[in-house]
Amino acid sequence: MAPSRPLLTVRGSEGLYMVNGPPHFTESTVFPRESGKNCKVYTFSKDGTLFAWGNGEKVNIISVTNKELLHSFDLPKAVCLEFSPKNTVLATWQPYTNTIANKLHLQKINDFVLSPGPQPYKVAVYVPGSKGAPSFVRLYQYPNFGGPHAALANKSFFKADKVTMLWNKKATAVLVIASTDVDKTGASYYGEQTLHYIATNGESAVVQLPKNGPIYDVVWNSSSTEFCAVYGFMPAKATIFNLKCDPVFDFGTGPRNAAYYSPHGHILVLAGFGNLRGQMEVWDVKNYKLISKPVASDSTYFAWCPDGEHILTATCAPRLRVNNGYKIWHYTGSILHKYDVPSNGELWQVSWQPFLDGIFPAKTITYQAVPSEVPSEVPKVATAYRPPALRNKPITNSKLHEEEPPQNMKPQLGNDKPLSKTALKNQRKHEAKKAAKQEARSDKSPDLAPTPVPQSTPRNTISQSTSGDPDIDKKIKNLKKKLKAIEQLKEQAATGKQLEKNQLEKIQKETALLQELEDLELGI
Repeated sequence: MAPSRPLLTVRGSEGLYMVNGPPHFTESTVFPRESGKNCKVYTFSKDGTLFAWGNGEKVNIISVTNKELLHSFDLPKAVCLEFSPKNTVLATWQPYTNTIANKLHLQKINDFVLSPGPQPYKVAVYVPGSKGAPSFVRLYQYPNFGGPHAALANKSFFKADKVTMLWNKKATAVLVIASTDVDKTGASYYGEQTLHYIATNGESAVVQLPKNGPIYDVVWNSSSTEFCAVYGFMPAKATIFNLKCDPVFDFGTGPRNAAYYSPHGHILVLAGFGNLRGQMEVWDVKNYKLISKPVASDSTYFAWCPDGEHILTATCAPRLRVNNGYKIWHYTGSILHKYDVPSNGELWQVSWQPFLDGIFPAKTITYQAVPSEVPSEVPKVATAYRPPALRNKPITNSKLHEEEPPQNMKPQLGNDKPLSKTALKNQRKHEAKKAAKQEARSDKSPDLAPTPVPQSTPRNTISQSTSGDPDIDKKIKNLKKKLKAIEQLKEQAATGKQLEKNQLEKIQKETALLQELEDLELGI
């Protein structure tokens, strides 16, 4: 039997209600709309079969499958709800009264994060440094908290006023973003940040980020075998790393500060929300191919649908109190459904109904936009500010920042590819043979030997002539000068700088210039 489409739950000034997922987008009869502004909390069970909400008077539980009210509790002050993994317990948060089952005795614990998934449960704890001692993060497996060797792994580091700890889905490793409140180098207002990797098998490493600047976002793939980091001064870089913390793919730079893997891990969205304009890049991360580049302006919320095909973006209060509403997209960039809250209303929360893994199988990725009845929106292009003195003058195409393309979209620069060890060894042998051949020719032709320099001549003015013919020496000198300039252009391109057309044409002539130089030096 095919799985049902996920429901969308909406909470705002119009009340609490549910909407059927794609392709219908009509109001669902599973949950009758509850009007009023007293509904402050709701949650689904992990498999999406149960739904609980608090309306300021009671906490109610219904079955999403058969629409039946299962329980109702007099808990008017509940502000947080959470189902247990097996749907047998609903935890509500009010004044704290739970019984302590176990304790981790570690002084000055500042933060901790429990691992996701089934047993055995693990916990990552952070202890800040003091009096010259480093900060550290340790991993434990519940309930083994006692003894000097109880920790599964330990990672110490300096420059950390606070940390963010991120477990992967299989609870085999943690990524730690260590942050300082002040950057003592003065390079950033946002302090200094470093990224660390800690595995439950004891391995740890510092993730080397090739561009300086803040770390905006780090996310694990659902496979738990790779992660993506968005970092660096704007335009920010995005890179995928493996479990050895080696870079796997570099997406170049762009206006982005967030990353979102699809539930199946085969699609990655790089986005720029908040103070950016809402640009999104949708990537096939199996083939590292760009699928689409939609724009979701003024978005304050993003979520993948459990089916791995649809995306939800929303503008919610109190972050933004105007233009509230939500959109449902296909990952190919088409808007399938759009809802705008009336101008006198607000949208507070919207989310997908969750489903267990495996309910929706991964589908083949398509690159052509799916058809939609919702007209596509043309994003507003904001013009750059121009001071009054320049407003009547021509606009130049100068850029403040040069954007670096993804690694598979960089121009091919002929011999710019790195050589393997074998190719490098063969190249050195070939160069040695040429040098020996040239030396042998010089020995056979004594009349071509360079003229001895008088003792009074300074060492830095010794002639570089190797042929005895001034015209040939001049040609050799000019060729070497051109080749040196080409090397400089290749180095600039390797750092991400975009070259002009004539500069790329110069690089393409490198092979011919090398052959001409070789012929001149060998006297051909």
